[in-house]
Amino acid sequence: MGTAIEKIASQKGHTISLIVDNNDFSAEDLSDSDVAIEFTQPSACTSNIKKCFAANIPVVVGTTGWYEHYDEIKEMALSKNQTMLTATNFSLGVNIFFKINEIIAKWTNSLEGYTSKIHEVHHLQKLDSPSGTAITLAETIIKETNSLDDWQLIKNNEIINNKSLPITFSREENVKGIHEVQFENEIDSIQLRHTAKNRIGFASGAVKASEWLVDKKGVFKLDEMIDEIIKISND
Repeated sequence: MGTAIEKIASQKGHTISLIVDNNDFSAEDLSDSDVAIEFTQPSACTSNIKKCFAANIPVVVGTTGWYEHYDEIKEMALSKNQTMLTATNFSLGVNIFFKINEIIAKWTNSLEGYTSKIHEVHHLQKLDSPSGTAITLAETIIKETNSLDDWQLIKNNEIINNKSLPITFSREENVKGIHEVQFENEIDSIQLRHTAKNRIGFASGAVKASEWLVDKKGVFKLDEMIDEIIKISND
């Protein structure tokens, strides 16, 4: 992801002020930067965000698997007047997928008998499971579905709690990301599928988010940026 982001940012005329391959850097190292893009690992993510706050620069966060600390980091950002934008997936196509998932979840909730489930596939180097994208899809369905309380990661044919949305996953060579959502009852099955062909969509969205975030203050999600862009284009 770092290589893809560097390529796209350079193509758009941006200067790459610093490239970090680990978390062995200081806030002072960010002094020549206008915005940071954080795509690392869950274990390093929160520390890296705090260094961006210390340097007083906005940070775009694409790492997943750290969201148990999200409320703490959000509160820190707001209390220190810092800027952060997070997303579990920066692909604009995936965010269209999110919106379609939300609409179908609302509609099927008003009908009888529909159940839902999610399956995701990623490359072997993917550290967290399920993916952040799968969790976002699940949280949206749960929010819109009266019969669901939580999601449940299913391994080895575990018994599914009837109040939980099941998520399954697999890891395979050279898979950039596949997410499938199924809504099903006795009459029919509705299936949504997004397949990432490469990393360009993720990287392009992250660079676009960094451009949008400069000069803003607060904590944002990617859909806020997308909503603003769509509103401007419609106007």
